[in-house]
Amino acid sequence: MKRHIAQCTAKFTVKTLLAASAMVLSIAPALAGNAFKAEVTGQGQPLILIPGLASSGEVWQGTVKRFCGARQCHVLTLAGFAGQPAIEQPLLPAVEEELVAYISANKLEKPVVVGHSLGGFVALKLASDHPDQVGRLVIVDSLPALGATHMPDMTAEQLQSQAARMRDGMLAQDEATRAISQKRTVGAMVTAPADAERIIGWGQQSDRKTVANAMYQLMSSDLRGDLARIKAPTLVLGTWIAYQDYAPRTAIAETFKAQYAKLGGAQIELADTARHFIMYDDPEWMYARMEQFLK
Repeated sequence: MKRHIAQCTAKFTVKTLLAASAMVLSIAPALAGNAFKAEVTGQGQPLILIPGLASSGEVWQGTVKRFCGARQCHVLTLAGFAGQPAIEQPLLPAVEEELVAYISANKLEKPVVVGHSLGGFVALKLASDHPDQVGRLVIVDSLPALGATHMPDMTAEQLQSQAARMRDGMLAQDEATRAISQKRTVGAMVTAPADAERIIGWGQQSDRKTVANAMYQLMSSDLRGDLARIKAPTLVLGTWIAYQDYAPRTAIAETFKAQYAKLGGAQIELADTARHFIMYDDPEWMYARMEQFLK
């Protein structure tokens, strides 16, 4: 009897360990470099989720819960953001370079790439520079030339000058002024106070220099002409209600249309209730459009 129990226990232990190992493999970080941390869950078609400026990959928790049963989700948090160690080299080029290597090293076949805000810019840059590596794109409230929103004909020099002033202003703020600025900015980007506090917390954990320099890279860049190289079908989800005091919905819709004019076949939709963090303000609206697009 003791021998039988021992044999059963041994078999159970082996099976349990094998099952546990499989589970660990399904959630363990995949091969990555220094420019971002990646957390992996699920099995199936790969989906890469890139958060925005100073945000944690936690911003995608609801999205992962909705999409990562039949898909394998790779959730990034970029270096210098939300407590991740900063790196010396310019962040956005480093993220793109390492993401290309990450896709190859982890054998991700035509992944869907989803990016929010600055993450959307990274996704567009990746898809335009490496069009054969990306299967589909979902861009969440991001523009290819954010610095040229109000003046579409700005030159490269003008964009760089404007972005440099913004960066230098961010770096010159004392801590009290920075805290007030963060609260005001985030308050315009999301509706629920609890969500705002979470986002502000990530910002407080972010490396100040990294955030300022990443904002410079974003605001000084213009990808409008590069969009023609993108092969991936693209869904663009935008917002407008936070800006309704400055421009009507039609004007904001026209801005999205004009900025994405060279991305043939791009599907552009504007949420009518959500602010910048659509995944918090109106997740069901976002999920429904993603599900239809990813069928």
